[in-house]
Amino acid sequence: MIRRLCIVGVGLIGGSLARALKAAGAVAEVVGYGRDPAQLQLAQELGVIDRGETDIAAALLGAEVVLVAVPVGAMEGVLRAMAPHLAADTIVTDVGSTKGSVVAAAQRAFGAVPARFVPGHPIAGTEQSGVAASFAELYHKRRVILTPLAHTAAAAVATVRALWQAAGAEVVEMEVRHHDEVLAATSHLPHVLAYTLVDTLARMEEHTEIFRYAAGGFRDFTRIASSDPRMWHDICLANRDAILKVMDSYAADLAAVRDAIERGDGAALLSIFGRAKQARDEFKQ
Repeated sequence: MIRRLCIVGVGLIGGSLARALKAAGAVAEVVGYGRDPAQLQLAQELGVIDRGETDIAAALLGAEVVLVAVPVGAMEGVLRAMAPHLAADTIVTDVGSTKGSVVAAAQRAFGAVPARFVPGHPIAGTEQSGVAASFAELYHKRRVILTPLAHTAAAAVATVRALWQAAGAEVVEMEVRHHDEVLAATSHLPHVLAYTLVDTLARMEEHTEIFRYAAGGFRDFTRIASSDPRMWHDICLANRDAILKVMDSYAADLAAVRDAIERGDGAALLSIFGRAKQARDEFKQ
């Protein structure tokens, strides 16, 4: 059991982990840190945290594990604020969607990435945000990727692994750069596509009618465009190179589909759509 967990940024991700750990009896006390007293009060009223602090030193005092659950664009500033107040044996982990930028932020904030800093990324979430949207089952049977560095303490990795497993997650490890390349394709690109499609349609003269008659496929595909724009702004800039690479690949394939439609090449379309269906069906299994 973790005696005291500090969550820096009590929203959907951090709040859901706190709920899961409390439900599993895996944490004795959860302290939340944030700048908005009203949100901390709400988190306490919801039973997500036991105590809220707007002073970072008070929040970190006595914490065995600190979970940093802030947008990647805010990571360096938060880590700098934490640095003078961390005990030598405190384990720090995060939930950022881009690990290269987080490791670089830790390097700048601490002077060197501490051995007890364990970069992490839960592959879970919803289009909602805020502590009121948190729920204990968010991580059940979902994957969490840890990206420890060569010098990361094995005991710290084991503690963070156990924390996520207690929340019901499957924990895997991955190299930092590989993580960012994989997530650029599987998460970051789909969000860019969803935002762009909705923006394109919303700017058409007949957009009201388009949205009125949108069917389930449109709703399913564009649901993630309701996600926090600031968070995804940060992710796109933080993982720019990997996202641009996969966007270029997608743009080339989209151009090929456009060309097949223009030429009336049904065989090419059927081949592309058939391969996609087979791949998607195998993924569902």
